[in-house]
Amino acid sequence: MFDKTGKWILLETFDDFDNGLSELIDLWSGTATQSVKDSALAHFKENLEGAMLNWADNRAKLKKYTAIGKELSEFEDALR
Repeated sequence: MFDKTGKWILLETFDDFDNGLSELIDLWSGTATQSVKDSALAHFKENLEGAMLNWADNRAKLKKYTAIGKELSEFEDALR
């Protein structure tokens, strides 16, 4: 999600999102600052929304990205 310099790495493939969600969860359970956590969550959500729009015409791929979205929603619910 972030490279070693702190720059956001654009998530493009399903595997990027799948691995990215795990990294996001690990980030939130770690010692990162709240602003880094919030930034990572916002970037992840923005990238995921873009991917879902990109694959809106492909039911199979959209279903995979929707599943990631559901997991993200469950994670956000757990944060509250």
